[in-house]
Amino acid sequence: MRPFPPPGSGSTRPVGRTALACPVVTETEHILGKLVAFPTVSRDSNLEMIRYIESYLAKMDIESVLTFNEEQTKANLYAVFGPGSTGGVMLSGHTDVVPTDGQDWTVDPFRMTRKGDRLYGRGTTDMKGFIASVLAMIPGARARHLKHPVHLAFSYDEEIGCVGVRRMIDMLETAPQQPGFCIIGEPTSLEVAIAHKGKTAVVCRCRGVEAHSAMSANGLNAIYLATEMIQGIRAIQSEIRANRARDGMYSVPYTTLHVGTIEGGTALNIIPRRCEFRFEIRNLASDDPVEIMDRIENLANEITARYSARFPQAGIELEIFNTYPSLDTAAEEEEVAFVRGLAQTDHPVKLDFGTEGGLFRTRLGLPTVVCGPGSMEQGHKPDEFVSRAQLARCDAFLGRLLDRLCE
Repeated sequence: MRPFPPPGSGSTRPVGRTALACPVVTETEHILGKLVAFPTVSRDSNLEMIRYIESYLAKMDIESVLTFNEEQTKANLYAVFGPGSTGGVMLSGHTDVVPTDGQDWTVDPFRMTRKGDRLYGRGTTDMKGFIASVLAMIPGARARHLKHPVHLAFSYDEEIGCVGVRRMIDMLETAPQQPGFCIIGEPTSLEVAIAHKGKTAVVCRCRGVEAHSAMSANGLNAIYLATEMIQGIRAIQSEIRANRARDGMYSVPYTTLHVGTIEGGTALNIIPRRCEFRFEIRNLASDDPVEIMDRIENLANEITARYSARFPQAGIELEIFNTYPSLDTAAEEEEVAFVRGLAQTDHPVKLDFGTEGGLFRTRLGLPTVVCGPGSMEQGHKPDEFVSRAQLARCDAFLGRLLDRLCE
């Protein structure tokens, strides 16, 4: 147990009044401060944080298995403790965080700052708070007589499309022993989430024909091709919104299509030869993203055909550069009831943001739920924070999990 230093200079105490007791820092908060200090933005390495966790576990005779990216600059960590290694629960979290560039922080984002009940810093909510709580639990767990194992799965590059965890899943797919179910500690305010939408990320490259802008009829404007594509994508979105499945447990209850970036042209007096934009599909489990992509491919072919006679060079190419599946765990599954009992919540929820859960479920067949401290309302923003109360609830949640694993 480590106290924060009191405010002010040194040990000076106010005269004539009782000094306020310095708030006690839990082991979870102490570890969280260490984790926040590792600037594991997705574009950078996470190895210092992974080595810290590996060393922390090694002190308790827990062996870690690392799976690296091709450049050997990032790694996932997988570890198991408890009797055997089959069954039990996998506690999963990602080690990377989103950038702070251009954000107006009032505190150092990579130095945890306490203000009242709030702990500020990049990743405090998304999602180093959960990892800290898990690590703080382990010494006590090692002293108990577990009857089921605990699996730890800490990944890299989740924030750029659940990229890194796939290498760990490749390893687990061929492993002879696997966990029985998975809890992903993304911030849900300790509500038990059973589902999220899938995501398909696509780049659309439009190719026109250059000409002097004073003789525009001699060229084919690639930006116009892109706007026709975007108009068509919006029409598909409108049809989906009006006629397709809806799920009222989501804040946006239908599958969405969204254009996020666009770039094209070289100069105002040149008919642009190229234009590129990126869009995404976030689909309900009941909507097939492949079928939606087929519609968009047909749209691209129809637009290209309008101009191919005069401009055979014209073209529209679509490339999927990232995708992950939806998570759709049935509320009736026994693992849902089990985790709801641990979290002491009445009803499951569904998430608007994606997680690695869909990959664990579809590739490993693991029953998966999402439950962790903090709220995504604070994630990805300046002055991100998690409350001490949420971390305390998470510690209690994991304590109840250990109780059950001893039964």
